[in-house]
Amino acid sequence: MTTSMDDPQPDSAQPNAPHPTAPSTARPSLLTRPLLLRFVSLIGASVSFFLLLSVVPAYAAGAGGGRGAGLATGSLMLATVLGELVTPRLVARFGYRVTLMAGLFLLGAPAVVLTVSGDLVWIVAVCLVRGLGFALTIVAGGALTASLIPAERRGEGLAVVGVVSGVPSLVALPLGLWLAGHAGYGTVAVIGGAAALAAIVSVLGLPDRPAASGESVGVVRGLRTGALLRPVLVFAATATAAGILVTFLPLAVPSASAPVVAVALFVQPAASTLTRWLAGRYGDLQRDRHGSARLVLPGLLLSAAGVLVTAATGSPVAVVAGTALFGAGFGIAQNATLTLMYARVSASSYGTVSALWNLAYDGGMGVGAAGFGVLAGLTGYPWAFAVTAALMLVALIPALRDLHHPAL
Repeated sequence: MTTSMDDPQPDSAQPNAPHPTAPSTARPSLLTRPLLLRFVSLIGASVSFFLLLSVVPAYAAGAGGGRGAGLATGSLMLATVLGELVTPRLVARFGYRVTLMAGLFLLGAPAVVLTVSGDLVWIVAVCLVRGLGFALTIVAGGALTASLIPAERRGEGLAVVGVVSGVPSLVALPLGLWLAGHAGYGTVAVIGGAAALAAIVSVLGLPDRPAASGESVGVVRGLRTGALLRPVLVFAATATAAGILVTFLPLAVPSASAPVVAVALFVQPAASTLTRWLAGRYGDLQRDRHGSARLVLPGLLLSAAGVLVTAATGSPVAVVAGTALFGAGFGIAQNATLTLMYARVSASSYGTVSALWNLAYDGGMGVGAAGFGVLAGLTGYPWAFAVTAALMLVALIPALRDLHHPAL
């Protein structure tokens, strides 16, 4: 995209015109009214999802024990992944507004009636519908958000969006459990449902349809396109490790060092948030030299190094340092891969990019947690972390190929 700095200045071409004192360095505004309005639905969906993420499994455990808790989370994530596959088509047919409003409704309304019954079948059904709603909000909403960010500031803009959605999730996750213990499951369910439903009104002020320019790429074709698949594979490798750390770090660290886990699980997202913003700023400033493309490999290497350091689970210093290192790499990988994918498609394919990236995120975390549990049972946690770090380096193949042959 041509910026104002690349355009010839009409006055400078005239001999008698005053010479400008300095070239134009103004950048397009980032926090526009549509983007700020989009933040309302983003926060509403994030609060609704994360407020109930740990509460619903606890509620389901009352009906089916550990099996019930597993079914609740499993059905939620299964519906989310399946919904992510079909959402780009829904966006192409119905537009951003209808799809996003439907997602917020499906996320919120079932939550309000969650505690009408404590039967496990009812809880699983609610989770399935909410998972579909969440998929619609993150894919349609992600594509819409990308269209509202100027291309010259896409990296920084996506980083800001990550903070806006990430902070509510960090607050809502522990708050949900606290509220359930003090006010009951029904109160949490109603608050979570209302957060999503109330945000529907804000969607009415947003653009309706993606830009019609450029060729549209579907999800299946996107997976066959190397320029999109390679960043997906690299990000999936880092997301796999993220799912492992969040799930198993409390179990891997000796109980005597329990406070260390709390510190580590705070440091990791804090580091991710910081480096995600820094990566976005760097990528924007280095657009002419493919800044985001150059960050994918460092993001992967830092993430793998962090997991390897964390393998020393008996050392509090290593655990905190390792999770901080991983968080730094994960933040870079998040921003660099997503920015790179959006830059390689037209606006009409933003839905596909959002779907593929979120599939890598959700699928990677799920597969990582499931596989690591089996591996740790055979090797123990320290060796399992070390093996995970080694396996992450397999993603060096697509990362290096993308660096040298980005258009293939």
